[in-house]
Amino acid sequence: MTTTSSTDTSALPALPATPERVKIGVVSISDRASSGVYVDKGLPALKEWLGAALHNPIDFVERLIPDEQDGISAALIDLVDAGCSLVLTTGGTGPAPRDVTPEATLAVADKEMPGFGEQMRQISLAFVPTAILSRQVAVIRGKSLIINLPGQPKAIAETLQGLKAADGTQKVNGIFAAVPYCIDLIGGPYLETRDEVCKGFRPKTAIRTRA
Repeated sequence: MTTTSSTDTSALPALPATPERVKIGVVSISDRASSGVYVDKGLPALKEWLGAALHNPIDFVERLIPDEQDGISAALIDLVDAGCSLVLTTGGTGPAPRDVTPEATLAVADKEMPGFGEQMRQISLAFVPTAILSRQVAVIRGKSLIINLPGQPKAIAETLQGLKAADGTQKVNGIFAAVPYCIDLIGGPYLETRDEVCKGFRPKTAIRTRA
């Protein structure tokens, strides 16, 4: 009888010749930006970072919406139903009365993933003591991962890719290192990261290779 090693990846399907196309939802939540008071910077920051971090071709589905809980929840549901395996939001996660993004996100959740929010706050605390005021959450809905990110483009990049030491080695992991494997586990597409931006982590038994 033939036995299979616990680290044998031969049972996994081979990767296609090129990285598979993925659909990602990006949501910027701001009363003023959505009403045209100022130009939104959240959506460009999200798209720029993801485009640099992933080998996969990306179809972005964008939303620029005000800080209204029901509207945020409806947008998240629409993006999941549209086939977005990953949905990233920016804005509306502080303690102010109009900051309701976490409540809107939890309202559509099948499962909460608290480690993402915990790590984001730890990263931000390296820069500002007010990071403890942030309330970002991450959840799973169906086969989609939804993550609330900070509102500033610089903070978005910091929390996604983490902190590096002066010699370029990774000092603190960003949250995106865990995103590809999380999406594997919930039945989504195989995300391939660019190591120079953010190296995604997978157990050896989950790493697929090209035929």
